[in-house]
Amino acid sequence: MYEENEGIGAINTYRRRPFLRLHWQTLVFFMSFLSHFAHSQIRYSIPEEMKKGTFIGNIAQDLGLDLIRLRSGNARVITGDHIQYTDLDTDKGVLVVRERIDREELCGEVSPCSFSFDVILENPMELHHITIEILDVNDNAPMFKNDEIKLEISESAASGARFVLGSADDPDVGFNTLQNYILTPLDNFILNQHANPGGGKYAEMILQKPLDRERHPQLSLRLIALDGGNPPKSGTMNIEVIVLDVNDNAPTFNQSVYKAVVFENASKGAYITTVKASDADSGSNGIVTYSFSHLKKNVADTFSIDENTGKIFVSGQIDYEKTTKYEIGVEAKDKGGLADSAKVVVEVVDVNDNSPVINIMSFSSPVPEDATPGTTIAILNVKDIDSGENGQISCSTDSNLAFKITSSLKNYYTLVTNSELDREKTQEYNITVVASDSATPPLFTKKVLKLKVSDVNDNAPAFSQESYMSYVIENNSPGASICVVQAQDADSGANARVSYVLEETHLADRCLKWAYRMEKSEQYARSVIKML
Repeated sequence: MYEENEGIGAINTYRRRPFLRLHWQTLVFFMSFLSHFAHSQIRYSIPEEMKKGTFIGNIAQDLGLDLIRLRSGNARVITGDHIQYTDLDTDKGVLVVRERIDREELCGEVSPCSFSFDVILENPMELHHITIEILDVNDNAPMFKNDEIKLEISESAASGARFVLGSADDPDVGFNTLQNYILTPLDNFILNQHANPGGGKYAEMILQKPLDRERHPQLSLRLIALDGGNPPKSGTMNIEVIVLDVNDNAPTFNQSVYKAVVFENASKGAYITTVKASDADSGSNGIVTYSFSHLKKNVADTFSIDENTGKIFVSGQIDYEKTTKYEIGVEAKDKGGLADSAKVVVEVVDVNDNSPVINIMSFSSPVPEDATPGTTIAILNVKDIDSGENGQISCSTDSNLAFKITSSLKNYYTLVTNSELDREKTQEYNITVVASDSATPPLFTKKVLKLKVSDVNDNAPAFSQESYMSYVIENNSPGASICVVQAQDADSGANARVSYVLEETHLADRCLKWAYRMEKSEQYARSVIKML
């Protein structure tokens, strides 16, 4: 399914292939907390839409690991809550495509586009951070919001009058996105192109030859949008111009840029700001209506404008984690089709609406009761997608337990033993890990780890009493019961199984020990022996 990259040698070299490039720079450092913990970073680049099984990179070679280490360390890909787009083939030590990757679906307009994950190994623990950059492929053609628009233009419109046509949307990036517009025919108008407030380009027509309604009451034009792909893709919008009489003043906004602020939890219908344009004409030619211009879909679904008053409201969900700022084009148009444009910049304020997320990267249970303080129990990854104090995380556990939380890497925490364990006192712990952000009031997440303590043979059997005395009738039969002894062992399993052995000693020796124990006198003990 994949072609292996042979010949990659030194750390600063890479091999080129068609549509597949490897960019990587590895920084390895070792930290000592309980055990040696290796950490490195690698970056690869691949085009979007690659087939499943396509070779991405030789992880084993790039990290300096052999295949035996990958298998013995149970090497695996950790993505947290995200989709796993890649697979690690531990038999060959290579990274391959697991799921189809659509750059536009993954990143939208964000460029460069990438996603990250971790490769983790155990015994000893190693963590390697992998970043995959997704390169754009020209798989989308520019598309206009409408296939056709109609403009009503007065025949008295002066040369130089401008008419906004809007823009095409192309979700590709770089040279593969929208690059140019073509207007045809050019009998009365020329085309001008401008940068969109939110990125990309929009087109407008400029009147260069006066219109004559009596000769041409209606004109048909075509606006073609081209991207920079090879070969290029295009989209077309038809323009129908209806020529009207005498409207010689265009609306004019009272400012070119409007600024506003909105909280990300703003409800639908929340007021944003008001835009205002005036028209010197009278009657129907002086009536101004407002609308959004050359909008992308995410903006059109989020805001609305009152066409009569110019008031802008929230109409959809605002999420600071997806968009921190909106730049909205607005248009004021009179009944004659003359128009002016302005820009509205809306800054989004973050609200603490996301709780921290705890991911368990590694968990060792059971742990032997003779584990030394500082033994690693679990490795946790904790993240909060909010910003500022809303995204600053602290991680803790119950201070009364024999465990504590330490951290040496950003967003990574280690749960270790803080004191000696005793299975005979506590056989199982419910360890509650709490991740909290720094907002007021804070949001927090709890996760309970059930840790079992395994037994170690650290307890000797103990008889229920120090000595036993029994009377025996003479001439009794062999096998007759004399007395019953019992011993207990606090350990469990095989460590608690008790067997008994009868140790024979000479009668005189036993009497000597008995007499000495009773009188604490060796002389008395000897006198007892003589009597025997």
